Amino acid sequence: MKARELVQAGARYVQPNYLYFSLYAPNDPLYLPSLQDGSRVHPFYQKMNLEGAWDVVRASSWDFTPVVAVLDTAFNPNHPDLRDNLLPGRNLTPDGLPQDDLRPSPPPNGVMYNRNEPDHGQAVAGLVAAIADNEEGIPGVGLNRVKVLPVKVFFWVWNTKDQCYAYSSTSAVLSSAIRYAADQGASVINMSLGSPTPLDAVVENALSYALSKGSLPVAAAGNNGTDGLMYPARYPGVLAVGSVRLNGTRSDFSNYSTTQTDLVMAAAGNITPGESLWSLALGASYPYYTSQDQYLTWAGTSFAAPQVSGVAALYVAKYATLYGKAPSPDQIRLCLEQTASNDGTYDSQTGYGIVQADRVMTDTTYCFPP
Repeated sequence: MKARELVQAGARYVQPNYLYFSLYAPNDPLYLPSLQDGSRVHPFYQKMNLEGAWDVVRASSWDFTPVVAVLDTAFNPNHPDLRDNLLPGRNLTPDGLPQDDLRPSPPPNGVMYNRNEPDHGQAVAGLVAAIADNEEGIPGVGLNRVKVLPVKVFFWVWNTKDQCYAYSSTSAVLSSAIRYAADQGASVINMSLGSPTPLDAVVENALSYALSKGSLPVAAAGNNGTDGLMYPARYPGVLAVGSVRLNGTRSDFSNYSTTQTDLVMAAAGNITPGESLWSLALGASYPYYTSQDQYLTWAGTSFAAPQVSGVAALYVAKYATLYGKAPSPDQIRLCLEQTASNDGTYDSQTGYGIVQADRVMTDTTYCFPP
């Protein structure tokens, strides 16, 4: 009766007084934005509307823990902001260190690492699964629901063309790592690496094997700022990830593809004007390399890919809980592409657009069909 009386008295409309709540934000000190520090990760994550997805994660109880295999340079299993979310890893390089030794590969005599070069893998792993709500560093996209399987694939290789040693990987090592990750049950295989060389049958066959085992390969698009993705991002079945700056446009370094392909985006910096985001570093000293700190700022498609890998892993966990089985790699790509910011259409600069994590975790058309 009160509502009717209000309308009769001249009120334009009557409705319930709805409640609004703040979105969850973890307490990690390098997360929330700061006018004094433009590299805090919140603005980058929020290009994906990640906090909305995290609200879904925190309200859910899942019986499946997804694994993201990170195939990269080196890892410090004792880093305080990662160790609880890091599985025992594997060194698949012929660098002379044991199979469980994830330290940077010893360089040849007279050769030195570039600054921060071996820290790359730790940074990639951190964006997937750095421990959240521990009052240290950053939170990983996986919000303590995702585990990382670290696989070391970088070592010092003699480059016959340039007649020098290069800190890189090879077809043999990379392909074995892809197969190893698939055999270990990784839901997602993150490869923040690339080569301009196509027609690598060994790697392409390994990718096909991983897809057949239910693992989704995710790869960085490349940092040349040109049309055409690097490999393995360009291979069929791989979800390629490019980078946007904080204003939503393509990062100046990010490769793109005018030919329609499986390309999505995440925010991972820019050169001019400069943008970068915090992630982990090795934070340890070795006889032949000393990491600068526990955390460093980074930019590049290498750091867009793990954000998407983390979202994909969260999707796998919810899907497996609801349907009793993990989604196929095709299903994961469909969900992430069709719910991205370009609303299912393909753009030559940004592919299907920025992954929208909140849509990924709630969409009932492409992600969680009846």
